[in-house]
Amino acid sequence: MTASRSLLEGTLELITYHNEETGYTVAKLTPRGRDYRVTVVGRMVGVNIGSSVKLWGRWSTHAQYGRQFAVDDYAEVLPATVEGIRKYLGSGLIKGVGPVTADRIVGYFGVRALEVIDTQPELLLDVPGVGAVRAGQITEAWAEQQQIKEIMLFLQAHDVSTSMAVRIYKRYGGEAIAIVREDPYRLAREVFGIGFKTADRIARSAGLPADSPKRIEAGVLYTLNEMADDGHVFARREELVREATRRLSLPPPEEVAIAPEAVLAAVKALAADGDLRVETEVATPSAAAAPGAETGPGADADSDAIYLPPMYYAELGVANRLRRQLDEEDTRLPQFRAFDWDAALDWVDRRLPHPLAEQQRAAVRLALTEKVAVLTGGPGTGKTTTVRAILMLLRAKGASVRLAAPTGRAAKRLAETSGADAKTIHRLLEFKPSAGSRFLRNEDNPLDADLTVVDEASMIDLLLMNDLTKAIEPASHLLLVGDVDQLPSVGPGTVLRDLIASGSVPTVALDQIFRQDASSYIVVNAHRVNRGEMPVFEDDSADFFLFPADDPQTAADWVVDVVARRIPRRFGFDPLDDVQVLSPMHRGPAGVAALNDRLQETLNPPSPGRAELRFGGRTFRVGDKVMQIRNNYDKDVFNGDLGRIVDMDYDSREVTVVFDAESIAYEFGELDELVHAFACSTHKSQGAEYPAVVMALLPSHYMMLQRNLLYTGVTRARQLCVLVGSRRAIGMAVRNDKVAARNSGLPARLR
Repeated sequence: MTASRSLLEGTLELITYHNEETGYTVAKLTPRGRDYRVTVVGRMVGVNIGSSVKLWGRWSTHAQYGRQFAVDDYAEVLPATVEGIRKYLGSGLIKGVGPVTADRIVGYFGVRALEVIDTQPELLLDVPGVGAVRAGQITEAWAEQQQIKEIMLFLQAHDVSTSMAVRIYKRYGGEAIAIVREDPYRLAREVFGIGFKTADRIARSAGLPADSPKRIEAGVLYTLNEMADDGHVFARREELVREATRRLSLPPPEEVAIAPEAVLAAVKALAADGDLRVETEVATPSAAAAPGAETGPGADADSDAIYLPPMYYAELGVANRLRRQLDEEDTRLPQFRAFDWDAALDWVDRRLPHPLAEQQRAAVRLALTEKVAVLTGGPGTGKTTTVRAILMLLRAKGASVRLAAPTGRAAKRLAETSGADAKTIHRLLEFKPSAGSRFLRNEDNPLDADLTVVDEASMIDLLLMNDLTKAIEPASHLLLVGDVDQLPSVGPGTVLRDLIASGSVPTVALDQIFRQDASSYIVVNAHRVNRGEMPVFEDDSADFFLFPADDPQTAADWVVDVVARRIPRRFGFDPLDDVQVLSPMHRGPAGVAALNDRLQETLNPPSPGRAELRFGGRTFRVGDKVMQIRNNYDKDVFNGDLGRIVDMDYDSREVTVVFDAESIAYEFGELDELVHAFACSTHKSQGAEYPAVVMALLPSHYMMLQRNLLYTGVTRARQLCVLVGSRRAIGMAVRNDKVAARNSGLPARLR
């Protein structure tokens, strides 16, 4: 028999669990007129401790937790008692009001406190201890909360989470509801964290038909963006139609099949409006002539290539500017054109610990005489020494140089190895969020440098390369340094590989391992893997080990033991600062998510004096190692940056994270920009080096087991590399040398 629906009124005294993404809440409520508490569970967005609520739902008895009230619907009522108002204000609901300030306000105004904040906020200045700044914060935060709650009520019927409602409000302000009603798909294009699926759910809930042209056009753009996330610069027409049709068709019970003709009509309409660019002559995909590359379906050269406009103009811009630079006769380094290179390089040799090899000498000459050049090679082949030699000659001749890398970690390492100042590419190009364009350095305001050296160039995606080339004037020189055998960039394109494949950019590939690195099993095994050979695990190794494990649970146990106990005890490394755990996949017992949970529990467990916060299904705690997962230009932190949580302030509703000695504040609602980083994916480790790397590799990771993934993981380790898993999985990765093709027209445009 189904329990009848009941009304329960009271005050929320304690929130024991709240998921910011789903709104699911477990709370303790004191019923009106009673002196006991009951448990209430259900989806309640925007509620806080001290909230007076009306709940509609059903009583039930949980096998483990006992009697509780399951909420179907609810309404919040402002508290009417002094104690209720005090709890409500002091709950952290309003930025700038904690328990102490709440006591002062309620002590002064009594039951009128909320009415005063709402209608006469200027009277807050009369409260002792509340100055003009705090009063302004309270007034602004209260008005924002009222608008957010209105938006929440509107979006609640469409199953949108609290954190998303806050983000929608911040993007659109008071126009949020009108914009959502008019075009829900704008959210997917303009609000971080809201994808097509969420926007589609809102639109479908609002009654938009599944075959609406607006929905199909949004689905086409979504498909192109998804393909860009997979690294493609464009989509072949047949491929785009197939993928968009699959994504837009709905399974039972709706069972709506979208016709390919409807998708083609949407492509045509989007192209007419300038939202797509269609090219009829673009060469086959990149990995573009890379050995072992798969061309994949739909790679017919006669098939139209369909670009998102930013991708099209970036590809065209990079190709045109590099060609112009290569063709430009004028140079900012004329002193190296008529030059006694043998004497100069002998002079360099006398100042280096070891003389340059012939390949290195050729690379030095190339960088200083060619306008654009590429220096590539694996670990231990002398890329760093070559860059040092280039810098020595530049200084000797009074020439200017700028050094950069895609990430903060890579830039820091470049500065350490070169002995010169190095910046991230974003900082080099002087990004300013308030500027009309993203970077202050561009074609109108180029970098003042005779040579710009960019390290870890395999990480540069097409869009960033476009911004970089804008800032290099034609007479300047550009040297890209990187390991082409590593994983490609996270963003679209394979720029470094494309430049080499084009045959248009002068390139030196270093392949000799030098004596000082030949004894390192990390270096030896990295090159073995790259040649398609199994790594060796020798008893006399001091830096490369295998802990055998055939099943994921055993592997996860080994990872925790190795990181928390064995490595610190034997090598003295700090498990948080010096050791990085890598895994090819996010799911599974030995995946990134589960390993983060296990390592957090072991390395940074809960304690009475350690503040923590539950957000989006994760518990963030002071002391946690975290990673930024999107470029946030306002905060000047970027995708892949590693930091540590150092503070949580419940009054200001902010978490403070330190990245490379820089403190960055995050509002509670912004925590979906952070993930735990006790473990991370191998892709996210690009551009970094760690004293010690522990990498899980299992047959269950088969979808991701590729040679370049294993090679990238091994080469992240500077002093110690530990593989945890099975020889079978390692063999699978070593044998799989196919580089997934990425659609790119850059090699053809350069040619």
